[in-house]
Parts: sequence; structure tokens; C-alpha cells
Amino acid sequence: MSHKERMKIIGEQGAGGFSLQKEEQIDAHAAEKAQDAVDVSAIVAKYDRESAYRTFHGGLELFIKIVCIAFSAFHLFTAAMGSYPPQIQRAVHLGFVLTLIYLLYPARATGDKHTLSWLDVILSAAGAAVCCYIVWNYDVIVLDAGPMTTMDFIFGSAAILLVLEATRRIVGLPITIVAVCFLLYAKFGNYIPGMLGHPGFSLQRIVSHMYLTTEGLFGMPLGVSASFVFLFILFGAFLHSTGLGKFFIDLALAAAGRYAGGPAKVAVLASGFFGTISGSSVANTVSTGTFTIPLMKSVGYRGSFAGAVEAASSTGGQIMPPIMGAAAFIMAQFLGIGYVEIAKAALIPAVLYYLAVGFMVHMEAKRLGLKGIPRERLPKALPVLRQGGYLLIPIFVLIYLLIHGYTPLKSAYYCILTTVVISVISRNCLTWFGARSTNLSTTPALIECNKNALKDMLLAMENGGRLALGVAAACACTGFVVGVVTLTGVGLKLANAILTLSAGSFALTLFFTMLASIVLGMGLPTTAKYIVLATIAAPAIQTFGVPMLAAHLFIMYFGILADLTPPVALAAYAAAGIARAEPNATGFMAVKLASAGFLIPYIFCYNPSLLMIGTNNAEIALTVATAVVGIAALSFGSVGYWLRSLHIWERLLLIAAAITLITPGLISDAIGIGIMCFVYLLQKIVKEQHETTL
Repeated sequence: MSHKERMKIIGEQGAGGFSLQKEEQIDAHAAEKAQDAVDVSAIVAKYDRESAYRTFHGGLELFIKIVCIAFSAFHLFTAAMGSYPPQIQRAVHLGFVLTLIYLLYPARATGDKHTLSWLDVILSAAGAAVCCYIVWNYDVIVLDAGPMTTMDFIFGSAAILLVLEATRRIVGLPITIVAVCFLLYAKFGNYIPGMLGHPGFSLQRIVSHMYLTTEGLFGMPLGVSASFVFLFILFGAFLHSTGLGKFFIDLALAAAGRYAGGPAKVAVLASGFFGTISGSSVANTVSTGTFTIPLMKSVGYRGSFAGAVEAASSTGGQIMPPIMGAAAFIMAQFLGIGYVEIAKAALIPAVLYYLAVGFMVHMEAKRLGLKGIPRERLPKALPVLRQGGYLLIPIFVLIYLLIHGYTPLKSAYYCILTTVVISVISRNCLTWFGARSTNLSTTPALIECNKNALKDMLLAMENGGRLALGVAAACACTGFVVGVVTLTGVGLKLANAILTLSAGSFALTLFFTMLASIVLGMGLPTTAKYIVLATIAAPAIQTFGVPMLAAHLFIMYFGILADLTPPVALAAYAAAGIARAEPNATGFMAVKLASAGFLIPYIFCYNPSLLMIGTNNAEIALTVATAVVGIAALSFGSVGYWLRSLHIWERLLLIAAAITLITPGLISDAIGIGIMCFVYLLQKIVKEQHETTL
């Protein structure tokens, strides 16, 4: 599969690929010209390791397609008929993952992308073998409580090494180093002095714990990947195939294109919509950014700002219900609560985040005097909804099922079926993933349409299998971290270390946890950094009486925001590549646009009513209202413009007002509103005097 084909998986959002009618299309010549100068595929491969895969032809290509489709078919079958026992389900899942990773990903990211070495064939077969060993000997492993055999040790050691190397290839070196450090800690803990030391464990004990139990490699993280995470990734692949990404762009253009700085607001809306079905910051950035970034530049935004808008908007997709990112599903397992409760709690903070980015974009457009796109060059909302609104039905079905108590696994399964059915019976009666026949009245036409339908369904299943590899490898590798924590009890020790370092201060504990989340987030994917932080940092926050959900959302927020934070801001750097802007400038601008995201987690830790926890509607309304006003103050102060350009001391006053408004309490809210009223009156007076002088 070529890089261009992978871009179709992420979303077919080329500047010329939208579903607008010809008479309604905007003049995207500038966007197309700018995009032609950028190799989007190279950008994806540079910042998304999952895109640096081999491409083959002939029999090997067919074999990989069959394995990917079988991977998806296995999960669809178990979703419909019921999962196997945990170790079998997870072993089969991991077997597919290791087999495909060693076939698709070379040892070096810069290696030959068209030749498969014999060593990788052997490693691929070995990956399948170590997982088949668990399936074949399941009864003995479960029933035999005695010491592990020599064969157990050999296969277990091989499994650990194979997972570490596969994760290095597809996810990167940082997460592999973290896992290796934890494994070494389990072995050599007796050499560590102080509170972090422990007696140490033998290699046999470590391998047995990691391989033969559900505490390590086949533990909860891989279990989540092997159940509903895969189904949601597959659901996303089916949705992408229906053209939902194009519909989101059209809808965003119709809703916001005509307002001041319209293209930037289109980026915010489209990325927010798209983020509901895609949990990757880089994938979101590239898929919508190939259109929105050149369009923003064409109306006057500088490249670094255009890239930052797209990066900040796309990163928020991982915190936007109803689907969010894979880490949210793992959180549900960690906390033992329903996923719908997490989505419900995350809704208001996510809306506030996007509202803040929208405020920033609006004020920057006002400051620069940028106009929107003329109404006559934009699509109309009603025709867009009439032509593509049916594509939203699977998402509404998902929300309905989750609210009514269906498990995420069953919800994703039924939504996939809904997507297939709707694609068949939608416009023109027979439409499947965009393949239409203009004359369906004859038998040959019907046969051809059905052939296209089957072909595109298999393509979606193949893409789903490919897209799940990175998440699955990260979950398997972080299983070692969780396994060491349960084996040694180091999680509680690290939480105590954080408390000692913060001297018992709640604010310092949150601050140190934020730093740890961002630093870990710079090198780890979202699922991995959440699992690590949930075991070592969240317990420290909870000692202050913070609800578990608030503590875990806190670490997830900052782990996600690491994708925007230099020096390793992958989403921002990907956007900078499309915008042809300086990467660090784009990264720092993205941090500025997402500044509300750095404050919102503090709000809901101090005041959980923002998460709709232990409160009533009146308190929620008051908290949201003051938070919105605070976000507006933060936007004015950050951009440096309100009714006119702001002086530095006015900006500082507004930022201070924002902090007081987001701090719970009527007195602090009154102070913040008073400061804003003062700055507003001053702005208005000076502006009127200036206009009178003119």
C-alpha cells in the first residue's frame, strides 16, 4: 500500500476531493497550488512511524491483505459470537499484530521499503509461534499452578524480546526504553537504595509473570486493544470509506466559512468533527490540514499560525466525545466504570477547549483585519446535510447504544453493521463507500455494484487491521510496565516520591504531575503514556481527595498536549511541514492557541463540577459560564487584541482575570469579571477617542 493510499485511510481530504457541487465550490486554486508544493506523504512518514511501512506487489501483497482481513474478521466474529477466554483472545490478537509488524516494518525506518529480509520472515513466524503456544497450552497454563517449564521460559523470553522489538519498529524507541527500564528494575531492584528498592526477582519469576499470567504482556492494556479498541478503529476505517471526512469539511465550510477568518474557523470545526472518529493527533492534522492550512494561508494567515490552528484543533480530537482516543477505553478499564461516564465527564472540558481555540482564531482574524470567504463561494448547509447527513447516523447510533448500557464492544460492532447497511440503502438506493452505478435497472449493473461493494468492504477491513497495529503494540509493551508495578509495588512508591517532592502541596503535586505527563508524552503514544502515568502519578493526585476520574483525565490531558509542546511536538511539526513554516515557531504558537487546555485540567481538579461529578445543574451552569468568560479573557490577553490592540499591562490584567475566573469561588469570579469590565471600558474609551480624532 502506498503512502497516498494510507492518506485515503486517514481521510480523503485533498483540496480537490470534496463533495461540493461545482456551482457551490469555493475557489481553492491557491490551496491546490500550495498543496502541490508539499509532499504530504513524506510528512506523514516523518512524523508518524506507522506510515513508514513496506510496500509489496504480487503474492506477498496478497498474503498481507489476507492476514489483515483475517485479523478484522476474527474480531468481528468474536464481537458477534462472544470473546474467547482472555488469554486466548489476547494471544490471537497479539499473534496477528507481531506477524504483520515484522512483515510490514523494517528494522530501520530508513530501510528498504520494498524488500522483505529472511530475518523478518523468521521473526514474523516466531511472533505467531509464541502466541500460538499460549493458545495450544491454555488448559495446562490455567490449571497448572506449578513452576514454569523450560519450554515456557524459552517461549516467554522470546515473546518479551519480540514485543519489544516490534514496538520499537512501529511506535519508536522511547516507549521501548521505558519498558526495558521497568523490566531491569524488576530484576535489579535489590541494588537500588532507599524507598524505591526491593529484593529483586529471578528471570524465571519475571518471565512467568509477564508471559503466563494476565498481569503482564497479556494484561489489561492488551485486553482493551484486543476487544473494543480494535472494533472502534475498524469502525473508523468503515466511516472514512463512506466519505464522512469530506462531509465534515463541507459542513464546517457552510457553518463558519463566511465569518472573519473563516478558513481558520473551518479548521477548528472540521478537526473537532473529525476528531470524534479518529484518535491520532498526527493523522487528524494531516488529513484535514492538507486542505485547511493552504486555505488559511491564501486569505492572509501566516504559515506558522495556520499550522498551529490545525495542530491545536486536531490534537483536541483525542479528548472529544463520543469516541475520543484509545486511552479513554483503557481508562474505563482502569477505573472500572462505564465508558459513557468518561465521555459524559469529558464533554464540557472538550467543548471549552475548542471554544478557546475558536476565540483565539477569531481575535487573531480581528487583529489582522481578515475577512471570511464570500457566501456565494461556499456550500449551503441544507444541501450539505441533505446530501451527506445520513453519514452521521452511525455516530448517533453509537451515542444511543452507549447511553442505553451497551458495552463499547457491542456498540462498535452494531455501528459497523449500521455503517454497512446505510452505505447500501442510502442515496440512489445502492451506494457503498462512494461506488455508484448510474444505471442499476439491469442485472449486470447490479452485479457490478455488488462486486464493488464487496471489494470496498474488504478494503475497509484491511485498513482497519493495518491501523490497529500501532495501538496494539503500544498496549502490549506497556503491559510490561503494568506487570512490573503489580510485581514490585513500585507504583505506590513513585506516588509517595511525588508527594515527598511536592512537600504535601496540592498545587505542586499537580504541577509536577503535569511536567511528568508532558515529558513522557513527548516520546510515547497516548495509550502508553496514559498507562504509565495512571500507575505512578494518578495515585498521588488522589491522595488529596480528588475524584479518580478527575485525576486520570488530568494526566490524559497533559499527555495529549505533549503532541503540541516543543521540542517533540509531532502534531505541530506535521502541520508546519504542510504550511512550510518553522517547526518550533508553529509548536509554540500551537501551545499558545491551546493554552486553555493547560488550565482546564486544573479547573476540574479543583472543581470537579466541570466534569458533572457530585454537583447539580445550577453549579454546572455557573462553573461553565465563568469558565467561558475566563477563556475569553485568556484569548484576549494571549492574542493581544480586544476592541483594539492591547498594551502589555492590559494583556497581563486579562490573563490574571482568566486565572481568577477559572478558580472556583464567587469572590474570585467577581474579581475576574471586575478586571474584565475595567479593561473593556478602558478599551472602549480609548477607541472612541481615536475614532473622534480621525
